[in-house]
Amino acid sequence: MEIAIWTCAALLYLAFRFWYDGRGKPLTPQEVEHFIEVLEQRTAAGIATQDIATVRKFLEQDDGKEFIMVNLVEFKASPVAHPDTGEDVKVRSLLMAYFKPFMGIMLRRAGHPVLSMAGAGGYLDAWNTPPDPGWHLAGLIRYRSRRDAMLASFANPAFDGLHKYKIAAMAQTFAFPAKTQTAGYASPRLTVALVLALAASLLQLLVA
Repeated sequence: MEIAIWTCAALLYLAFRFWYDGRGKPLTPQEVEHFIEVLEQRTAAGIATQDIATVRKFLEQDDGKEFIMVNLVEFKASPVAHPDTGEDVKVRSLLMAYFKPFMGIMLRRAGHPVLSMAGAGGYLDAWNTPPDPGWHLAGLIRYRSRRDAMLASFANPAFDGLHKYKIAAMAQTFAFPAKTQTAGYASPRLTVALVLALAASLLQLLVA
């Protein structure tokens, strides 16, 4: 019985890692062209504002692995006009109208927030940078791969219906992708392993 318990725990962890880590296959040239075409269509329709050349380079250099999107956000002053009704609403409620369903899309592709931080002051150190606009929020979001990032956002039809809420809530923002070099936080890989080990240990004690 003990062997069966730990075997099941190991299989569950392997299944989690297969889902969380993904296939690790870089984008093909055909996929890159498809995503760029989608982005160009969105830009022509006035929906997207990304620098297409920058996105193309990022996709062409794909290594198939995870990355972290670093976001800085300045919100508009509340209230703001709701893009659907025109009624005055709080910025936070409008942001949640974007963030909650978007995170649902992301979680299905093993993407998730890593860290969210509220601004506590202006620049304490700045070198050759534009003046501080008054950032309200800094956030880190983990994407399983560049393919997943595109499929969850620009290439996802559901994204167009959500993006307008983000635009209406934010005065300005910028985001850039980064690769993890050191991590002082508990990765879900470790957390899930510990939870499964604990569950298996408790189950072993119950059946002993």
